[in-house]
Amino acid sequence: MSSIRFALNHMCAPSLGLESFFAAAKQLGIESVEIRNDLAGNAILDGTPAATVRELAARHGLAIISINALQRFNEWTEERAREAAELIGYARDCGARALVLVPVNDGSGREPEARRANLRKALSALKPMLEAAGIVGLVEPLGFEICSLRLKSEAADAIEELGAKATFCLVHDTFHHHLAGEPAIFPELTGLVHISGVSDPAVSVADMRDPHRVLVDASDRLDNVGQLRALLSAGYAGPASFEAFAPEVHALKDPVAAIKESMAYITGQL
Repeated sequence: MSSIRFALNHMCAPSLGLESFFAAAKQLGIESVEIRNDLAGNAILDGTPAATVRELAARHGLAIISINALQRFNEWTEERAREAAELIGYARDCGARALVLVPVNDGSGREPEARRANLRKALSALKPMLEAAGIVGLVEPLGFEICSLRLKSEAADAIEELGAKATFCLVHDTFHHHLAGEPAIFPELTGLVHISGVSDPAVSVADMRDPHRVLVDASDRLDNVGQLRALLSAGYAGPASFEAFAPEVHALKDPVAAIKESMAYITGQL
């Protein structure tokens, strides 16, 4: 079993500016980070040039594994194509290796035929754009019942069918994997793992949402350790990136200490 390589998603500490976020990763001994385009007052939304982000990452000795994310990617429109072109360009210029692709999650586009057609249309359009930039597309199914792409198997089938394994990988998000209830994992197709736990004993699986997602500890209900063990045993050797959305995590005075504790817990269990 290969040993785990941790990464850090900016969502774990959204109040930190980019430089402080990069410094926190280094403090944790983490060499890979994910930056986001949905944090106000932070790159990318604040207009920080991609070249500045690239220099900052280089100065801290960090690899930017992804920009998170192109939203509603499987609803392909002219507007989406423009957004994709901008984000892919930014990813290329800041040195990011991949762009996370998040599906429509509002209850629309769920009918089987539409779902499959929309997914293939979007992947077909994104493929040449990503290839020209040398960027990987990371498809992230969401386990919510209202999501238009819940199952990794559907994404895997589409990638296979389009002969696009060199361009697209899957995100195995431990939270969404648990919610979707799909037992299959796709280690050979997985390019990134997102880890977060749910510790609240009162919330039902159907009612779990992003604000429930905390750092993984002994009271985790999602079996992060079991999921990671299965992926590592099956040969997954990529990063496992902390992505916690809970307000109580975002409010931590010392996020570095809390993440370090979670890293130690996970490593100890594995």
